Amino acid sequence: MKRINRRELMIGTSATLGLAFAMGLSGCSTPIEAADLDAVLDSLATNLLRDSPEFATSLAVSEARAGGPYLDRWSDVSREGFLQTRSILEQGLAALAPFAEKGLTGQDAVSLEVVRTSLQNDVDSMRFAYGSGAGGPYIVNQIEGGYTWVPDFLDSQHPVTSKAQADAYLARLSGYARLMDQESAVVALDAAAGVVAPLFCLDGAIRQLTAFASIAPAETVLVQSLARRAVEAQDIPEAERAAYAERAEAIVRNEIIPAYQRQIAALQAVRGQATEDAGIWKLPDGEAMYAAALKNQTTTSLSPDEVHAMGVELVAELQAEMEAILRAEGLTRGTVAERIQSVSRRPDQLYPNTDEGRAQLLADLNAQVGAITARMPEICGTLAQAALEIRRVPPYVEAGAPGGYYQAAAPDGSRPGAYFINLRNTAEWPKYTLPTLTYHEATPGHHWQISIQQEAQGLPFIRTAMLGFNAYAEGWALYAEQLADELGMYANDRLGRLGYLQSAAFRASRLVVDTGLHVKRWTREEAIQSMLAATGDQRSSIETEIDRYCVWPGQACGYMVGRQEILRLRAEAQAALGDLFDLKGFHDTVLVNGSTPLSVTESLVRAWMAQPG
Repeated sequence: MKRINRRELMIGTSATLGLAFAMGLSGCSTPIEAADLDAVLDSLATNLLRDSPEFATSLAVSEARAGGPYLDRWSDVSREGFLQTRSILEQGLAALAPFAEKGLTGQDAVSLEVVRTSLQNDVDSMRFAYGSGAGGPYIVNQIEGGYTWVPDFLDSQHPVTSKAQADAYLARLSGYARLMDQESAVVALDAAAGVVAPLFCLDGAIRQLTAFASIAPAETVLVQSLARRAVEAQDIPEAERAAYAERAEAIVRNEIIPAYQRQIAALQAVRGQATEDAGIWKLPDGEAMYAAALKNQTTTSLSPDEVHAMGVELVAELQAEMEAILRAEGLTRGTVAERIQSVSRRPDQLYPNTDEGRAQLLADLNAQVGAITARMPEICGTLAQAALEIRRVPPYVEAGAPGGYYQAAAPDGSRPGAYFINLRNTAEWPKYTLPTLTYHEATPGHHWQISIQQEAQGLPFIRTAMLGFNAYAEGWALYAEQLADELGMYANDRLGRLGYLQSAAFRASRLVVDTGLHVKRWTREEAIQSMLAATGDQRSSIETEIDRYCVWPGQACGYMVGRQEILRLRAEAQAALGDLFDLKGFHDTVLVNGSTPLSVTESLVRAWMAQPG
């Protein structure tokens, strides 16, 4: 998965859209041309970044692009900030509405449709004013909330190469306590409206918050990161470096740890209202909320029943393929899941759960990336240029974090892309499962796709750097797993291909369990058992996954829905073009236009098919 925090999930802003609204809402009679659209989109991008300082930091943009200084600020995550964001999104749609009547063509038409769809989907989700909207109704849970991303963000994305940046770090450190208090206030507001996370999700958050709050302030990553990097800042005199660490330690002790304790108390205060019910069907307007989340996450009009049926059918097909491999391995007794579990426990498939074992696992992942990157010119005409690093998920959040995720590179090249893998227990990563994870998160998956999007020429900044659609991005990453198989990466690795099929079955199972949880009123245990039977994966990994689906309704459906659409479009192009079909051309068409709603992806592919020659 591509991991992003709540603010990156929304295109919204609490700042005025300046030129965009002046042009779109003033009622002026001047004809609106494509050049006007460029100006509106450029102004919109700047105002979005002004409202999300951490997103601006992640992109490493200039202050001019972000509409002013941003390194010392956080977004407003209060309920007031949420409502203001929603209002601005609605105004943004109004600003873009006149362009729909102007008959735009080419990339201008694509840009209009991409941005309008993103805005509209977010508005529809945010009509449910809980958490961050339909797709994230609980502002703090075991996988979401400032405590899950702020420490790592400050360590890995906030730069400290100068005194000014170190001072901004301290300002953000102090502001972190306010951000957490805003979240805690929203927890109480939502609970008053009957919106409380499942009990097991609340308890997961409380455990992680308590664990971090028990660390000595000087030993936290919040202090250690600044102390380490202040030494490297050239304009901080040696005599002043220790003072930065001391100030950071004082902020953590006197401001942040108390905010953690207040947030623990806020969660404990609503715990009595929590139940074991896993799905959002239990919430006010839960059915409508899930429909909005599913539409946003898949960019389709598929109903929950249609998504569920798709998953059931695909699981059956993939299990038949896994059955053939297991029999070829001499494994004939037990269910598919039981036999896969026996493979996952074999000593030859396990890394030692030690620092040395983790180091070897990371080295093997790097080798896998190198091997497939060398093959990419065979299937893509446009090649990604951004560097990639493979890192361990920080131990202080690994308990609730996903198994693997990707963090995009800074578009200016100042920070490489990062593929994170959760190494809390190496037994969760049998060797045969790792190549497919690598192809998904790195190349040809997220790193490849997002880097090409960032490096695309001739597209507005808002499209190359800021917008993303779950079904497209995760659909491509899942499609990338199949590309690796088609390239022959498993030709001499039968168990590796079993891992690929298991991964596909896992994503197909997500369609079943996500709709099961949120529409069919499955319990957490029913969802766990369904996914265990479908995949044979480790129970501990599946528990983490199921808990994630409980708090991110619809998100897990984007993967397989997106993959199936890309495969459908490829098959359609192959049938129509015959010998003229060019796989490189197809991939370039899908990739160089950046992340798009699936309907736009379809239009782009059909336009490519219609081109002569």
